[in-house]
Amino acid sequence: MNVLLDTHVVLWWLMDGPELGDRAREIIASPANTVFLSAVVVWEARVKQGVGKLNVPPDFAAVLEDQGFEKLPISLAHAHEVQALPPLHRDPFDRMLIAQAKIEGLTLVTRDPIIAQYPVVCELA
Repeated sequence: MNVLLDTHVVLWWLMDGPELGDRAREIIASPANTVFLSAVVVWEARVKQGVGKLNVPPDFAAVLEDQGFEKLPISLAHAHEVQALPPLHRDPFDRMLIAQAKIEGLTLVTRDPIIAQYPVVCELA
């Protein structure tokens, strides 16, 4: 399975947080799956860090690199796909993750019930 992780899922994974469900842990840990880390996740985390809403480790970039996730940049096709999404979710970071999952055919691992209303395959974290 090819999966894309929502920002909260990445943070819970890195912190070994109890919020992350067993199924999500299995998906991320399984060598049979390819786990993608979107530039959107880093962007959102850094924006929230910058406004004081999130603490990330000083070595955040290195910690992410050590996970071995496949990197998923934001493309023009992803940006254009955002316009085609129904206005169910107002969060621009989540809308971009949805567009990426849709275009790339990825399963989005999230806890956000609004995301599950979009035409993308989701696994609840």
